[in-house]
Amino acid sequence: MNATDRTPADLLSSALAADPGRPLVTFYDDATGERVELSVATFANWVAKTANLLQDELSVEPGDRVTLLLPAHWQTAVWLLACASVGVVADVGGDPSAADVVVSGPEPESLDAARACSGPRVALALRPLGGRFPQPPEGFADYAVEVPGQGDRFVPYAPVDPEEPALIVAGREFSGAEVVERARAEAPELGLTGPGSRILSGLPYDTWEGLNAGLYAPLATGGSVVLCRNLDRLDADALDKRVENERVTVIAR
Repeated sequence: MNATDRTPADLLSSALAADPGRPLVTFYDDATGERVELSVATFANWVAKTANLLQDELSVEPGDRVTLLLPAHWQTAVWLLACASVGVVADVGGDPSAADVVVSGPEPESLDAARACSGPRVALALRPLGGRFPQPPEGFADYAVEVPGQGDRFVPYAPVDPEEPALIVAGREFSGAEVVERARAEAPELGLTGPGSRILSGLPYDTWEGLNAGLYAPLATGGSVVLCRNLDRLDADALDKRVENERVTVIAR
């Protein structure tokens, strides 16, 4: 990645310029058997569409807060980078009542909590291939319905300031520059040594460590991530086979 990259969105832009066809996020859900692989180009397209949804349809502005009530999932990774692209604060697992926009998963308890947000509410079904809800939850826009029609290219109305708040997780606030700097600094500790490194992460996204292993560090080093939800359902032999098949170089769990 380029030394001039100052925000997570910059990291994605550099990855796209360097090698758009390489895998970036490979996602497994071991409760459902789902597997999906997203190249840098495909992931960036989802990010652009989601950023356009945020900016044009949901009318967020730099500095606004978007609460994400979502598990470790490839669509959560998309939302994190979309927030970074617009310049809004991604508040992971934060208080919906303090948010300008809330994004919820399909679980009833998550949807109930999200209703405390007085602003726009978006729900993700988290179905394979980004499928929509059979019946959208009342009071929520269905992400899978709203995002396909958005533009494939994104340009923010205002430049993103890397020194402004970009992420809140486990009560800790980070600027965009801090996310990039910390991801780079901690990547060697995770065993991510540069392009070709491939980390399998079974960590949740509710801590910095989970977000870094499951998204930011591989993005910052030109590596890739095999992001696994419900990894505890996999036995040792099946995990070894996955590590071999996915050419994993390091595991975080």
